[in-house]
Amino acid sequence: MRPVDPRLLRHAAAARGYLVLTVALGLATTALILAQAGLLAHALAAPAAGIGVAALATTLGVLLAVLAARAVAAYGGELAALRAAAAVKSQLRRKLTAHLLRLGPAWLGGQRPGEITTLSTKGLDALDPYFARFLPQLVLAFLVPVAVLIRVGLADWISALVIAVTLPIIPVFAVLIGLQTRAQTERQWQLLARLGGHFLDVVEGLPTLKLFGRAQAQIAVIGEVTDAHRRATMRTLRVAFLSALVLELSAAIATALVAVEVGLRLLAGHLPYQTALLVLLLTPEAYLPLRAVGLQFHASMEGVTAAGRACEILDTPVPQAAAPPAGRGLGSGPPAEADLRRDIIFLNGTSLVYPGRGAPALDRVSLAIRPGERIAVTGPSGAGKSSLLALLLRFAAPTGGRIEAGPPGGPGTDIAAFDLAAWRRQIAWVPQHPYLFDGTVATNIALGRPDASPADIAHAATLAGAAEFIGSLPGDYAAPLGERGARLSAGQRQRIALARAFLQDAPLLLLDEPAAHLDPLTARVIIDTIERLMAGRTVLLITHGQGWLGGAERTITLDQGRLVLAAGCFGTVPGGTGHGGRALAATS
Repeated sequence: MRPVDPRLLRHAAAARGYLVLTVALGLATTALILAQAGLLAHALAAPAAGIGVAALATTLGVLLAVLAARAVAAYGGELAALRAAAAVKSQLRRKLTAHLLRLGPAWLGGQRPGEITTLSTKGLDALDPYFARFLPQLVLAFLVPVAVLIRVGLADWISALVIAVTLPIIPVFAVLIGLQTRAQTERQWQLLARLGGHFLDVVEGLPTLKLFGRAQAQIAVIGEVTDAHRRATMRTLRVAFLSALVLELSAAIATALVAVEVGLRLLAGHLPYQTALLVLLLTPEAYLPLRAVGLQFHASMEGVTAAGRACEILDTPVPQAAAPPAGRGLGSGPPAEADLRRDIIFLNGTSLVYPGRGAPALDRVSLAIRPGERIAVTGPSGAGKSSLLALLLRFAAPTGGRIEAGPPGGPGTDIAAFDLAAWRRQIAWVPQHPYLFDGTVATNIALGRPDASPADIAHAATLAGAAEFIGSLPGDYAAPLGERGARLSAGQRQRIALARAFLQDAPLLLLDEPAAHLDPLTARVIIDTIERLMAGRTVLLITHGQGWLGGAERTITLDQGRLVLAAGCFGTVPGGTGHGGRALAATS
């Protein structure tokens, strides 16, 4: 583990001003240390040199002023370092959140949410010791020994030589101990992330665990992980305490060597008393920053480890669904955004393979989605239906073939060439399990249109059939829903999601089993609501049942990622893959 991670400093631009101030105050502290030692040596040697009380009082007054200035510089340096830590944590959290959003659900689906949560909270909070203690001490560990060596060398070159020879002992021991501590700290962090992720999974799945009688078993598992984290923490602390002993002992031995040679030469009359005092006062100051930086490095390793993981995520490339692939756009120049009220969407031999999976989720699918058309997508679980929606939402990028959009009869443009935000503004997505945030009813409905007026929100809720139960809530549209909409039933949560879609008024509507897992009566109400929502829109509806197939103009069937049937008012095309291109898509 490197003492200063360049990636961390690269992502910490907000703290550079504070770090520069910390270095400047470190320089001031170094100068004050030298001045303090010189004044103190002069004051202690004054009686032997016959210096008067008046001159000694002046020296002591200046010494007190230097001590006060050193305290102010140390306080200012620590304050600037704490401000730097706060700025870095804030900036890293913002960057991490923004980058996670750009990586999208496809990438996040392969991660442990508990680890990401622990990383962005407790993990980054551990950066305080790194910026407030370690980095300032690292600056002093370089400046102070060099300054002390120069000052002692000007007064007594022999003592300076002894200090120069013994100084490297402390960094060597610190590096050797640091190599051992690194593995311990990384294991401690991994266990903490595992504990956070497993605990989150248990809390979210508690009803299921209770239903199957497995709650007690999970308590035992959490106990085992907690105990493993405790043992890893204690091993890390043990190494840190032993390192403190080794560093203190090394510094004490080195200081003793200097003291012995200075004492012998002083007794022999080869060294002036004031010079000997100066050397003895400055020698501990040469070793102190090196000891302190070793100790602070161990204290800051947890934060550095967490920040390293955050930098790895920030360096993860964003899927190409958000950017136009080089050389693949059609036409003289891609438009700023598509118009899905008039454009046809073409899937031309499109394939999708998720990382770590051998079989493709979609395999050479060719399909045309025309404006205003209603398409039902059927097939068994795992057939690729949700992957088709993920491609249209640009949560994932095709690994083969391409997806284009363009006016009828005109050239098509790869959808990756369109602005991502503008593309998604034209899509309303109602998933099987809509996510409701811990906010008010109004803010949850207005998720896609934050600037919507209260009248527009109420109108959308009326169209979705949600106005009646919203009116019964305390506070109406200002009523808090709780985390994941815990205060609502499954059907009510689905109506809130439909109200979002009504309010967004997007030309392309993607529905992923919106009435699944609901009782028949609620499902019938949801179906009626969706019939109103589909009017005048292009609709792609995923369904396992036959309830909506009568309202679809075309039905396509997927099986193991392949388009095995495309039927409707445009005819039937069996085995709709492998023919490729827009010609098949336009006639299927």
